[in-house]
Amino acid sequence: MPSTDPFQNAFLKSLSPADFAAIRPHLKAVELPEGASLIELGQTVVWAHLPLTAVVSLVVELEAGERIEVALIGSDSILGTFGVLGEPVALVHAVVLVPGSALLVEAARLRALAQENAAFRDNLTRHSQALFVQAQQSVGCNASHTVEARLARWLLRVRDLSGRDRFKLTQELMAEMIGVRRNSVSFVAHALQQANVIRFSRGLIEIVNVAELNKATCECYRAVKLQYKRLRFPTGEESGA
Repeated sequence: MPSTDPFQNAFLKSLSPADFAAIRPHLKAVELPEGASLIELGQTVVWAHLPLTAVVSLVVELEAGERIEVALIGSDSILGTFGVLGEPVALVHAVVLVPGSALLVEAARLRALAQENAAFRDNLTRHSQALFVQAQQSVGCNASHTVEARLARWLLRVRDLSGRDRFKLTQELMAEMIGVRRNSVSFVAHALQQANVIRFSRGLIEIVNVAELNKATCECYRAVKLQYKRLRFPTGEESGA
């Protein structure tokens, strides 16, 4: 059965009982299929998404057709905060990376609650700040660290948010997400497989040794987790995803 427990989502879990009661009647359960485009750059933000088991990738698309990921959102947060707190226009393209369940709420409803309730608005602001921190860290990581460290960081983040060790991911997609060539990811993935850290076959990847993958990653993975803790809500891993 698809998950519809709202407390799987850290944003909803962090609300006061009164704030949760105000938003709960407006939540709509949906299933998000792999590859679904939730919002395009420049579009008006009509819906906010609160993933439960799905994972959403926020990507920037370049003129040459290349894509690179700037952040991931799963059960740790909410997609649509910038459109609620500021101009209701999407700044990036949001696409479903890992299929799963989510809850929808109209952005206009969130905007009204934020205008009426300072505590609710502050909660939205913290999640926006955390997303900004994650995007900053991704830029620094992609500019400075090895392909192995970047791939390890990204796989661990996907694992945290999805609660899974096995995903449907191609080498081409992973290369796009961390901003490198496919053959670079192929080389690193083969080395990790030889070391029995991951298992990769026919577009499926499985993490078989989390401890060793943690050793392979850089400080960016831990930095993002610490920032989420500082902003007083858990990452997907800590919220039980």
